[in-house]
Amino acid sequence: MEIPKGVTVKIEGQKLTAKGPQGEVSKTFAKSVSVKVEGNNVEVSSPSKALNGTSEAMVKNMLLGVSEGYTRNFKLLYAHFPITIESKGHDVTIKNFLGEKQPRKTKSIGATKIQAKGQSVTVSGPDKEAVGQTIANLITAMRIRDKDGRIFQDGIYNQEG
Repeated sequence: MEIPKGVTVKIEGQKLTAKGPQGEVSKTFAKSVSVKVEGNNVEVSSPSKALNGTSEAMVKNMLLGVSEGYTRNFKLLYAHFPITIESKGHDVTIKNFLGEKQPRKTKSIGATKIQAKGQSVTVSGPDKEAVGQTIANLITAMRIRDKDGRIFQDGIYNQEG
C-alpha cells in the first residue's frame, strides 16, 4: 500500500511507527509478520492469510489515521439531570449523570482528544483502536446500574447513525 504525502514510516524490528500531520501511531507486529518499506510503499507478508489481512488492515488504519485522523460525534441525552463531561489529560469526568452526587470517571487512551460542548461530544485521534476504546470507556462509564434501562435512557448516543 502507498504511503500518503506528508507521512513518514519507520521500522525498528517488528515495530512500525507512522508519523503525519495528525500525530504519531506505533504498532508492534507478530514475529511471523514481515513488514518492509520499499520506496513509497509498505509491504506486509505472512504465511497465514488471516494474519496477513489483519496486519494489512492495521497498517492502512495507521496511515489513514496519521494523515486524516478519526473523528466520531456523539450526543448526550438526558431527561432531568443535565450531564457534563470534562476532560483533563487522560482523565475524563462525567458529572451529574442521573443526578448522582459522585462523578463517574474513566480514561482516554493514547492521543485521543475528547471535546464536549453542551450536549455534543467529539472524540478524535490518529489511532483508530485508541479512539474506539475511548468511546467504549465512555459508554461503559455511563452504563445505568440499579435502575430500569427502559425508563432511564440517559446516556451517550452515536450521532452519525
